[in-house]
Amino acid sequence: MKQTLEAIYEDGVFKPTKHLEIPNGQQVRLEVETLSDVSVDDVLFLAAQVYEGLTDQDVNEIEQVAFQRSDFFGEHQP
Repeated sequence: MKQTLEAIYEDGVFKPTKHLEIPNGQQVRLEVETLSDVSVDDVLFLAAQVYEGLTDQDVNEIEQVAFQRSDFFGEHQP
């Protein structure tokens, strides 16, 4: 069974932030991904500034490249 959970690492131990339905002594495999300290508001603020100062033509060219990722990465799609 695979579950995704959040935990806090303290004193060399991972402590889940919520109760888990796992029996005591159950061996598990952990894959650790640290969560960012950046808030959603921070990300939205930065995203809103992506096109700041660009002309409509600049924005159009950037979006065309983004939509045609195969051109950007050199991959060919059928």
